[in-house]
Parts: sequence; structure tokens; C-alpha cells
Amino acid sequence: MTILDSTASGLAAAAEPAAAEAADEHAINTGELASWFQITPLMIILALFFGLPMLVVLAVSFFDFDRSDIIPAFIFDNYTDLFRSEVTLRLYLSSLKFAAIVWAVTLILGFNIAYFLVFHVRSLLWQIGLFLICTVPFLTSNIIRMISWIPFLGRNGIFNQALEGAGIVNQPLEFLLFSDFAVVVAYVHLFTLFMVVPIFNSMARIDKSLLEAARDAGAGRFRVVAEIVLPLSKTGIALGSIFVVTLVMGDSFVVRTMSGGQSASVVSALQNEVAALQYPPAAASAIIMVIIVTLMVAGILRLVDVRKELAG
Repeated sequence: MTILDSTASGLAAAAEPAAAEAADEHAINTGELASWFQITPLMIILALFFGLPMLVVLAVSFFDFDRSDIIPAFIFDNYTDLFRSEVTLRLYLSSLKFAAIVWAVTLILGFNIAYFLVFHVRSLLWQIGLFLICTVPFLTSNIIRMISWIPFLGRNGIFNQALEGAGIVNQPLEFLLFSDFAVVVAYVHLFTLFMVVPIFNSMARIDKSLLEAARDAGAGRFRVVAEIVLPLSKTGIALGSIFVVTLVMGDSFVVRTMSGGQSASVVSALQNEVAALQYPPAAASAIIMVIIVTLMVAGILRLVDVRKELAG
């Protein structure tokens, strides 16, 4: 009887790991199935409102066209003309130039503003208040905020009058308005908040005792920022960079208005083609632009695993 009992207990002990493994596998399968059900609505929305339109644009980019109509075909002329055009190359370089400059300026401003709000403003109430003050201008229209720079930067504008009144210059500065400088100023004004918010969120998660420990160990302020704050804020920097770069690359109104027509972008040229009913070349330009922006975003995400950082 003792032998039978010991044998039964041995079999039961051997069966427990197998049962536990089967239960874990079932739980994993159930969790994966639940995850698929959760993301299915989003996948349907993306497929209908992003995937399907992009497929249509891709198909049209291979069509032929005349003055009044598009002709279904499968030709590469729209892409070959695009890559052979020096004008198009200059437009892409201009768009990339604006994106790089605006990204650098907004990153510097956004990082310093977020750093001040998180680490220098001790009161949570003051943090919220100052953060809301930063967002107040963004409650108005982008067009109004952009056009407000014209009377400020104009030849007879407020800034030039102040410089002349102070005796700093003898005549108005011509480069302030209707130039690349004006375009960058308007972009920075419009998009800095998109860099401040994600960096602020990342910095707010940093344990302030880490900074105090580093200072107690003899680290200077620059070293603390470079070796602690900056690495721990990389997720916010990556997200802010994605926002700013994609917004600048997809804009045309700011370039057209603030440059006075002296500068252009790929999107503005695309709009001109659509206005001229040249839909296949416009579709080809749109596809190339999407590819470039996707590669830029992928490059940013290669540097930072945003999903891992947010989950952590």
C-alpha cells in the first residue's frame, strides 16, 4: 500500500509542471487573442482612412495624363521626370533644410523650457501654471499667429523701429521678413510646443534623487544634464522630433506666406500640380515625400525604442 501511495504521489508531482505549463500557454494564447481584438478597430480605421487612400495615390502615380484628364496606364515617366528635375531636387533640399534648422532650434528651446519647468520650478502648482501659459498662444489659429509676425518683422515694423530708435541700425533690416529667416521664425513659433510637451513628460518621470546623488558625488551641472537628464529624456526628444519634422515637411502655407514667394517646398509644388490638374505627377511627388518622411521617422525610432521606453 505504501508503494502504491508513493507511486501515485510521484505521478501527481510529475503531472503538476505539465499542467502548469499548459495553463501558462493557454493564458498566453488568450492574452494574444485579446490583444488582437483590441487593435482590430484601429487596424480597420487605418486601413480605410490611410491604407486605401495611399494605395489609390500610388496607383495614380503610374498613370499618364493630358491637359484635362488622367489616363489609366502603368508608366514610370512621372518618377523619372521627378528625379531628373533640378527644380524638384532644390525643392526637396529646401524642405529638408527648413526641417533640420527648425528641429535644431525647437530642440534647444524645448529642452531648456522643459528642464526649467521640471527641475527649477519646485511647486507643482507653478509648474502647471507656467505650462499652461506656454500653451495659451496655441489656443488661437495657426494662421493668425503666423501672420502676426508680418507687422512685427516688416520693414516699417515694430522690431525695425525699435532698432532704429535705439540707434543700433541706421536703416531697416530687409532680411527679417519675406525670407528664409522669417520662415524659420514662424515655424519655431508654431511648433516649439510639440517639442516641449513630450520632453516635459519624459523629464517629469526622472527621479530627482538621481540628480542630487550626482551632485553630491561631485558632478557639475553640465555633466548631470549630459549623463543623466539627456539619456533619460531621449524618448521625449524622439517623439518631439517626429512631430516637428513631419509637420515641417508637410507644410506649404508658412513657406509661401513668410517667404513672400521667394522660397518654396515640395508640398507647395505638389499643390500647384493639383491646381493644374496634373494628378499623376502630384501623386508621384506625394509618394516620394511619404517615403522620405517615413525613412526620417524610422531613423529616429532606430535611435530610441519608444515603445520599450514608454512601457518601462
